[in-house]
Amino acid sequence: MSVPERLAKNRVVLDEEESHIEIDQELCRTTGTGARIIAVCPAGVYSEQDGRIVADHAACLECGTCLAVAAPGALRWHYPRGGFGISFREG
Repeated sequence: MSVPERLAKNRVVLDEEESHIEIDQELCRTTGTGARIIAVCPAGVYSEQDGRIVADHAACLECGTCLAVAAPGALRWHYPRGGFGISFREG
């Protein structure tokens, strides 16, 4: 089974009121964090639009890879509130 097929089995409950990812645009720009998090995120959560780094928090796999490469303070990331986020069904 392919990775996309396996990921499709997961269940995501989206928190429409609160994103679990906040981005400090200035720190991302001055430290190069923006390019790093775009490059390493396995889910493609991050992108650049009009010179800003944006996050599609609904696609997040909650793996923490972005935090591993981000400059301190560039991201404010926490797990989604109880009952929200991803539930892995396989793998």
